[in-house]
This record gives sequence, structure tokens and C-alpha cells, in this order.
Amino acid sequence: MTTILIAEDHLDIQRLIASHLAAQGFAVATAGTGREAIEVAKIVHPDLVLMDMNMPEMDGWAACCEFKHDHELKQIPIIALTAYALPADQARARQAGCDDYHPKPLDFQILLNQIRTLLH
Repeated sequence: MTTILIAEDHLDIQRLIASHLAAQGFAVATAGTGREAIEVAKIVHPDLVLMDMNMPEMDGWAACCEFKHDHELKQIPIIALTAYALPADQARARQAGCDDYHPKPLDFQILLNQIRTLLH
């Protein structure tokens, strides 16, 4: 089963994304900070990460950089989830190591298409 790690500090958003993904047949793991996302990823080895870019302790920008510099994690595709929706923000997400970018509020159909594209 395909596992997606949701790194999101707002529990209501985390649960909403998790329920949508579970309904599509994905297994879901969750983390509330960038640091926790790295720790969870090393345990569950997700197939893809949905990374909120604005989190406490370690934000998504720093976490993505760590993912891409870690031998175990660097091949995992990451989709940035952020309210920052300017073109410069999308470029910043790619520079941090994100493979794709999805602005908030989320459009689940578009997000599912992005996930499927990165998984195939």
C-alpha cells in the first residue's frame, strides 16, 4: 500500500487531508513539525510527503532541505503545501527540495493528480 506522510501542524487540516487520502486507498502517517516529519519518515519510509511550509520547531523549508540531504530520504517526493502563493514562493519551495507545490486552500482533486503524477 502506498504511504503518504502529512507534515502539518494544524490538527484539523491534518485530519482533513488524512481522511481524503484514506478514502482514496492511501495509508497515512502524520507529523506536526518538520523535525517530527524527518523522524517519522525514517521509520515508515513513506512513498511521498505532503509538507506544510509554515510549522513550529522546524519549518517545512528547513525540513525539505534536510530530506534532500539525507541519504535515506532524498528520493522521497515532496509536495509543498503553503498559503504562500506567489511565483517566488513556488521557486523557493523547489530550491528547498520540493518536487511540486500546492497552494492553500487545498483543491483535493488537483492535489490527488499531483500525488499520482509523482508516484508514477
